[in-house]
Amino acid sequence: QVQLVESGGGLVQPGGSLKLSCAASGFALNTYAWGWFRQAPGKEREAVSCINGRDGSTYYVPGVKGRFTISRDNARNTVYLQMYSLETEDTAVYSCAAATDLWACTTRTIKRTYNYWGQGTQVTVST
Repeated sequence: QVQLVESGGGLVQPGGSLKLSCAASGFALNTYAWGWFRQAPGKEREAVSCINGRDGSTYYVPGVKGRFTISRDNARNTVYLQMYSLETEDTAVYSCAAATDLWACTTRTIKRTYNYWGQGTQVTVST
């Protein structure tokens, strides 16, 4: 049975940091593309970052580039999103996703063709 479980969300002040984890069960990390998406209240879900499980290439949307880092640990079957310099605009439910199409993540783009989704973890950036 395949399952994605996110953790690590919480309340943090502006300028703070959080590290999100996505524990993947029933997956081989190196055969999927992995993405982090977020959805703020009243807004559509948007892509944040992705990592190609086969070659490790990564992509970040402009608003988080330089502040967020995506990584994977094949031994732990876990994908991470380290977030620094958090801003109030980063407040959202963050979800990880897996795509069987490895082209869903390249160094130039992240597609929305992700097949499997976690339940999400809340990140709130506030004073």
